[in-house]
Amino acid sequence: MILYHGSYLEVDKPDLEHSRDNVDFGRGFYTTPIYEQAVKWCGRFVRSGKKGIVSKYTFDENDMNNLKVLQFDSYSEEWIDFVLSCRTGKDLTDYDIVIGGVANDKVFNTVELYFDGLIDKREAIRRLSYENPNLQVCLRTDRALECLKFEGSELL
Repeated sequence: MILYHGSYLEVDKPDLEHSRDNVDFGRGFYTTPIYEQAVKWCGRFVRSGKKGIVSKYTFDENDMNNLKVLQFDSYSEEWIDFVLSCRTGKDLTDYDIVIGGVANDKVFNTVELYFDGLIDKREAIRRLSYENPNLQVCLRTDRALECLKFEGSELL
């Protein structure tokens, strides 16, 4: 599988040291199999006057057999619960990789409405079903990062 990472610099040796806490799937190195999504991730850097660089990796899907993987095939109650757990710093799971939809600003607004008790889970899922396709692959352990092979990068 081909994975991309959008940033302001080339990331030929991904690590967990530069990861942020309290994001969608917890601390990890975030990638996507959707090139256009990685380009979009670069947008925030370009808007602030930095370069936009998309790094490209190969990941042998057979390696997932030796890793603990959590995959969300759609926005769901389980997805919302996991994202809220990670974003509030309460995630204690030991997954090597988490795969699923992105909680972008529009998605997170829906999640916040649910979190604040203004809508129920069913309504949150209904609203999320209208989102554009996206996918993130969060590599949360060094074991997972060892499976990535850097293939190069592109300056936007």
